[in-house]
Amino acid sequence: MDATGGLRALEARVTSCRACPRLVEWRERVARDKRAAFANEEYWGRPVPSFGDPRANVVVVGLAPAAHGGNRTGRIFTGDRSGDWLFGSLYRCGFANQPVSARRDDGLRLTGIWITAAVRCAPPDNKPTTEERDTCHPYLVEELSLLANAKVIVALGSFAWDASLRAHAAAAGERVRPKPKFGHGAEAHLGRRVLLGSFHPSQQNTFTGKLTEEMLDGVFRRAANLVS
Repeated sequence: MDATGGLRALEARVTSCRACPRLVEWRERVARDKRAAFANEEYWGRPVPSFGDPRANVVVVGLAPAAHGGNRTGRIFTGDRSGDWLFGSLYRCGFANQPVSARRDDGLRLTGIWITAAVRCAPPDNKPTTEERDTCHPYLVEELSLLANAKVIVALGSFAWDASLRAHAAAAGERVRPKPKFGHGAEAHLGRRVLLGSFHPSQQNTFTGKLTEEMLDGVFRRAANLVS
């Protein structure tokens, strides 16, 4: 099976997953009760699939879908402020054909990049448990193995950084020692791949100035340079 077929098969398993009772209850409750601003919309309310170019040289790993973002729209980093920052940067850096990701049918196309997450369901307070993280872990391991062209992994936040290190360890059969420390702009070599760190484009970071557009663009320009 080629990468596209393998990723589609993985997506089918991911989007039908009900392995974590707390996450299933939360994602479905949010989809049922809705936020007032989206009261007339039909929420996705399931695990959110990854999105992008199956031939990607760069893989972006986030934490988990947002309750009223990906859990509503059915596409990762779509329909929330974090996504506005992420896709704006990808557009400026040549990975996306438009700077906005509002819904699944908005015409957005990615070139050379694939976006996924460590946990595929929206967690309460954006905080998955250790057990939930570990349950989703095999999906990321399989996904990275299918993305054979990927040379760079961009981890958005320390949770995604650790998940990427664990996925590499599972695939390679050994951990990187000493453990690379997360930081914005941090780099770690994982065999044939390079792991880049970036602060997550959450409102907590963007509103306070901890992460600026220039900082985020710098990470993706570095990723582009590494695969050129």
